[in-house]
Amino acid sequence: MERRPTAGVSLKPAHYAEAEACLAVGCQAGLWFEVHPENYMVAGGPRLHWLRRIRDRHPLSLHGVGLSLAGDERPDRDHLARFRSLIDRFKPCLVSEHLAWSRRGGVYHPDLLPAPRNGEVLGLVCAHINETQDALGRRLLIENPAGYLALADHQWDEVDFLVEIARRTGCGLLVDVNNVFISAANLGLDPEAWIDRVPAALVGEIHLAGHREDPALGETLLIDGHDTPVSELVWDLYERLVARIGPRPTLIERDGALPAFGELIEEQARAARVLADVQELAA
Repeated sequence: MERRPTAGVSLKPAHYAEAEACLAVGCQAGLWFEVHPENYMVAGGPRLHWLRRIRDRHPLSLHGVGLSLAGDERPDRDHLARFRSLIDRFKPCLVSEHLAWSRRGGVYHPDLLPAPRNGEVLGLVCAHINETQDALGRRLLIENPAGYLALADHQWDEVDFLVEIARRTGCGLLVDVNNVFISAANLGLDPEAWIDRVPAALVGEIHLAGHREDPALGETLLIDGHDTPVSELVWDLYERLVARIGPRPTLIERDGALPAFGELIEEQARAARVLADVQELAA
C-alpha cells in the first residue's frame, strides 16, 4: 500500500540519486516529490527512467506551468494529450496548475502572468479548467498567484474568486503560502485574513517557498524567487493555516540556487513536524 503523502520537496535532476535513496537514509515517512510535467513530456530517455525509479518508492505530484488557464485561448490540445499520457504512466497523487496565463498567438512567455479578476476572465478560466479536467481525467488543484502590482480591472476579492472557480468547476485549491505573504506585502493587504478565509474543504495541497527583495526597490517589492529558504513569517502563516484546516500535503518548493538535498529535507522535516503536531492535537 502506498504511504500517505505528508511533506514533500521539489524534485530536480541534481537530486535524483539522493531522492531515490532517501528511504535508506532515514528521511521522513510520507515523503513525496513534485515535478513540472513539462520537463517530462517526452517518449523516453533518462529523465523518465529516473522518475519511474523514484515513483516506485515515493508518491509523486505533477505541478503544471504551461496550460495558461487564465489566458484568452483554449488550452493547447497537444499539451493536454502529453500531460494525460504522463498522468496515465505515473499515476500522480496530485495534479495542479496556476491561475495565470503564459501563451497567446502561439507564443509562450517564460513566466506566469497575472489576469484581472473580472467576469470575463472568470468565464474563461472556468471553461479552460473544465476542458482540462475532462482531458486529463483528473481533478485539478489551482494555485493562487503571486501579486506584484495592483490591476485596475479587479472586480473580485482573490479568495472569493478562487472559491467561485472551484464552485463552478469542481476543482480544488493549492494554497501557496509564500504567494499569499508576498502579495500581501506588495499590495498592502492582510495575509492572515487571506489565510483565515480560504475554505478548508477546498484545500488539497500547500506550497512553501522562499522569496527575496527586489534588487532595486528592496523590501517594498518582494519577489517569489523560489531560491531561498522559507522565511519565518511564511512558516508562521503556514502553521496558522494548518492549525485551522488540518494537515494537507505540503511541498517545499525550490527552483533556483539549489542547495544540498539534505537542506531541503531539513525544511521538509520541519513541515512534517507541523503536520504531525496538528494531527496529534486532533486525535
